[in-house]
Amino acid sequence: MGPAFKNRLEAAQRLVPRIAAALHASERPIILALPRGGVPLGAVIARALRAPLDVVLVRKLGLPGQPELAVGAVTDGAHPSLEINADIAQAAGLSRTDIETLAEPALAEIARRRALWLGGRESQALGRRTVVLVDDGIATGASMRAALIWLRAQGASRVIVAVPVAPAGALGAIMPLADQLICLETPHPFHAVGAHYADFPQVSDAEVGAALDAQDQGSAHPPR
Repeated sequence: MGPAFKNRLEAAQRLVPRIAAALHASERPIILALPRGGVPLGAVIARALRAPLDVVLVRKLGLPGQPELAVGAVTDGAHPSLEINADIAQAAGLSRTDIETLAEPALAEIARRRALWLGGRESQALGRRTVVLVDDGIATGASMRAALIWLRAQGASRVIVAVPVAPAGALGAIMPLADQLICLETPHPFHAVGAHYADFPQVSDAEVGAALDAQDQGSAHPPR
């Protein structure tokens, strides 16, 4: 069998009816994407649901020498949220202090992205709102868990996680943090997120900025 998805566009289109079915009639959600890969999906979903789009500034902390293997993730804010993959940290012999040191350049990159993508734009207020948290897939789940912890601290009333693909084991750690979890495919063996797409290019800073600018220019209309 080939990859489950042609590209991020197809994956987003397949997610839309599942997300729409999960929403109550009176809910007016905010679509919150994990950058960069989640933003193209979030833009499609936001347009389809006539909802606002924003990003959550979270950064994976790669294991030294194995940058694609997440030992944790850190989320932006006055008091950054640090999520640690305990099993990976223990196997690598890394203490919390070691991981906090790894987080320093990640926080610098988050600050760069905030300035580049958001400029002076105000982020969406999340208190008492329904949030659909979107990414193009989950591998270890560290970034998604960090984002969910951060969202709860912002006062979101209901959080729906929506992803095209993830390993079943990672979903188990995310379920307690979300009100609802939508995942289209849970292949085994999993390998990497990109292995389940036929076309999986890197998403550029310019693409992220353009998606957010389109929101400001009124491409997402209020619900009728």
